[in-house]
Amino acid sequence: MRKKILVTGATGFIGSQLVIKLASTGDDITILVRKSSDLRPLESVLNNITVLYGDLANRGAIGEAMKGVDQVYHSAGLTYMGDKKNALLYRINVEGTQNILDAALEAGVKRVVHVSSITAVGIAKNRVPVDESVRWNFDEINLEYARTKHLAEIAVAEAVKKGLDCVIVNPAFVFGAGDINFNAGRIIKDVYNRRLPFYPLGGICVVDVDIVADTIMAAMDHGRTGERYILGGENVTYKQLADTISRITGAPKVRLPLPFGIAKILKSVLDRKKNKNKISKLFNLSMFRVASEFLFYNSEKARRELNMSVAPHEESVRKAFEWYRDRNLLN
Repeated sequence: MRKKILVTGATGFIGSQLVIKLASTGDDITILVRKSSDLRPLESVLNNITVLYGDLANRGAIGEAMKGVDQVYHSAGLTYMGDKKNALLYRINVEGTQNILDAALEAGVKRVVHVSSITAVGIAKNRVPVDESVRWNFDEINLEYARTKHLAEIAVAEAVKKGLDCVIVNPAFVFGAGDINFNAGRIIKDVYNRRLPFYPLGGICVVDVDIVADTIMAAMDHGRTGERYILGGENVTYKQLADTISRITGAPKVRLPLPFGIAKILKSVLDRKKNKNKISKLFNLSMFRVASEFLFYNSEKARRELNMSVAPHEESVRKAFEWYRDRNLLN
């Protein structure tokens, strides 16, 4: 039976790849986007979907969009590593999610998949990958983005208690084709352009965007109500990731390790120099603080229950690089 599906965050990296896949299913796909949203990532499927305009803060627009909807993929959110947008992070990630959940309950939506983040899961201590059961400990870093994603999951848990059928997915560090806004792909661009002379001492869990989108759809079909699923792949240090990028792009290796304590001093020096823009935008202290930890995850639950596939991180990085290169986006 043809389903009516609503997707938020459809112009983002994960959201756009999800919508492209959904558009080929034969279901009725509607996306809720802001008037200012860039629809270029969806240009190949715009004739096959319905576009509605509205903001996560606009309860009326959300309520209208929910009418007659069977399933909702809520992938909208603000990703920002810093402390200058705390109020906006809360408004979008927490209050916006609450508005989606309330509207879904009121409209009688059959199921919601909430696309969260690994920052709502926790940090791996001693490099031991953590799973969905770990206690949230990102408060040790004092990162507002992580706090808002954690609070959004608390809101989901409350909605489930009220009767909403909702599943949570937590994508890791996502690479692949289609990252027009240079989310994870920023590190590829900066290593390629020699703007990242050093690497942080932590590590990250890398996953391909195609795998993430496929598994989000599997979560809608097979995920258990109220459960969360980490969508990850290989756990690599930033040194390993930088070496992979150098090997694929032909750029020189990034050879300088940079502990966070020294990074704080270096950042204050660079901020006073006129040529500070020659250093990667990734080098802000909030982001570097996170990158000094090990965000290593065990995705066995998603593999077991959602049949999530796996791929080497090198394959995902190569796909992203080739996509950027073919579109002349690396300069």
